[in-house]
Amino acid sequence: MARTNLSNDDTGKHVINASGEEIGVVSGVSGNMAYVDPDPGLTDSIKSKLGWEDVDEGDFVLQDEHVMRVTDDKIRLKDQY
Repeated sequence: MARTNLSNDDTGKHVINASGEEIGVVSGVSGNMAYVDPDPGLTDSIKSKLGWEDVDEGDFVLQDEHVMRVTDDKIRLKDQY
């Protein structure tokens, strides 16, 4: 079932904009904010899939208010983000 709030379970999910383009992968979650790696390498992707947070300075912050829907494998953003 889809939801709109972020949780620790979202680490490793692909972030998709309203146009359907992938803009990154969630590298970690803290409260109602997810950290998105816009250019994950193979090692980063594996760490995220295992649930190992790997937040760094190049990641950008995504808040619940930007999220249209969270599914089992993706986070889709609202139109204006």
